[in-house]
Amino acid sequence: MKILRSSAYTAAVIALALFLLSSCSAPRSDRVVVGSKNFTESFLLGEIIAQMIETHTHLKVDRRFYLAGTYICQQAILAGRIDVYPEYTGTALTAILKQNAGGDKREVYQRVKNEYERRFRLTLGPAFGFNDTFAMEIRGEDARRLNIKTLSQAAAFAPQWRAGFGYEFMERPDGYRGLAATYGLHFAEQPRIMDLGLLSRALKDHQIDLAGGNTTDGQILALGLFVLEDDRHYFPPYEAVPVIRQETLQQHPEIKPVFAALAGKISDEEMQRMNYAVEGQHRDAIEVVHDFLKNKNLVP
Repeated sequence: MKILRSSAYTAAVIALALFLLSSCSAPRSDRVVVGSKNFTESFLLGEIIAQMIETHTHLKVDRRFYLAGTYICQQAILAGRIDVYPEYTGTALTAILKQNAGGDKREVYQRVKNEYERRFRLTLGPAFGFNDTFAMEIRGEDARRLNIKTLSQAAAFAPQWRAGFGYEFMERPDGYRGLAATYGLHFAEQPRIMDLGLLSRALKDHQIDLAGGNTTDGQILALGLFVLEDDRHYFPPYEAVPVIRQETLQQHPEIKPVFAALAGKISDEEMQRMNYAVEGQHRDAIEVVHDFLKNKNLVP
């Protein structure tokens, strides 16, 4: 199993950020560029946006998916190399705006929207409808054997466990350090830093005993994992939203109804099922998106 080295990862992130910032893209009169982060759910949301724009406007869509994590996508959209990408309100609040977590989902959404417009000339479209918060996952059989349901209960067993997290979770202000302090988590060894796509399988294969995933992960169903309750409410709301360049909306006002049509259309369960269809059933992601949109009567 490949474990990411933080120094190598940081160097790659810096190099890519410099490339993205090196020049802004030329004005695009006939197309929109949709980006995504480097995991299944972000890809699916990016593809949903792309298919909706292609169906309901005359614009062409360039797809620039799997652009690493939050910081790279933020730099790409600031540099004008992408026009829209899916983000999460809690991530934007803590990782980009460096503000303390807190507030209900409406308050967090409005704080992020106001600050993005004021500081970055970016805005948020309506929320897609689901909240994809961080999920601390253990094997289902361990949850049943130990009779634990919450992170507070899990803290007693953590000294015997090995943990694995994504690089971004280890670095961001709403990530590992705050979580460990809130719950008094101490593991048997330093947490492993791993690619997000490898965490669930590493947990299932007993290479780690706790993984930092997300509540809509398809692998939770596929691998029989159990999500520990955040009973001390450490994590803020993470509503999925499109982040859009204001200049793009001004240049292409015809895309605004596309985002309005997607408002509230995806539930937590529907997002998890789409993730599972790709990760657990190995279906083609583009086909999964088209089937979802068709069932919602959003595309022919």
